[in-house]
Amino acid sequence: MQTGVDGAEHRRFLTEHGLEAEIAAIVEPALEDLGFRLVRVQVTGRDGKTVQIMAERPDGTITVDECEEISRQVSPLLDVHDVVPGSYRLEISSPGIDRPLVRPSDFEAWAGNEVKIELKELVDGRKRYRGTLEGFEDGEIRVDVEIDQIGRTVLGFPVGLIQDAKLVLTDELIREALARAKKKAKPGSAAHDGADLDPLEDE
Repeated sequence: MQTGVDGAEHRRFLTEHGLEAEIAAIVEPALEDLGFRLVRVQVTGRDGKTVQIMAERPDGTITVDECEEISRQVSPLLDVHDVVPGSYRLEISSPGIDRPLVRPSDFEAWAGNEVKIELKELVDGRKRYRGTLEGFEDGEIRVDVEIDQIGRTVLGFPVGLIQDAKLVLTDELIREALARAKKKAKPGSAAHDGADLDPLEDE
């Protein structure tokens, strides 16, 4: 579910499947009501079964207290819908520094940084590309990559071909992320650095 306020550039085009999609459909409206955007839902076998929900404010920030508030709102919803079988751990976290990129606006906001792209099908014999993110234009993610026999070139990948996309953790990215966090930090607030909030266990 997306509000009309954000616009197309803020709608997720990388979305979940199966159980993760069911969870996303339940929690995303609640997150939006609280003023947050869903980044990703993942269900893993770590620590028995873990439901991880990544979220952020539209400006990319989130605090530990806000993660706790989201957990208090989301946990009862998952219980009522009984969508996750058995016991599980609920983790609410920020996307982290080497974050997944799921919206057109993400590719614009983090242009200039190194990115890893995984495609749904082969392009020039490859599914995985790594290079410098150039932004988003005409429905395509543009990446400056090194191609054998050709050298550096900018490729455009239609969003429909993207299986996964995330930033690569580099010194430059860390410096940029810290600078952004410092600029956006408000007096008295504690910025969440991407480490998971102590999860709550649900039955």
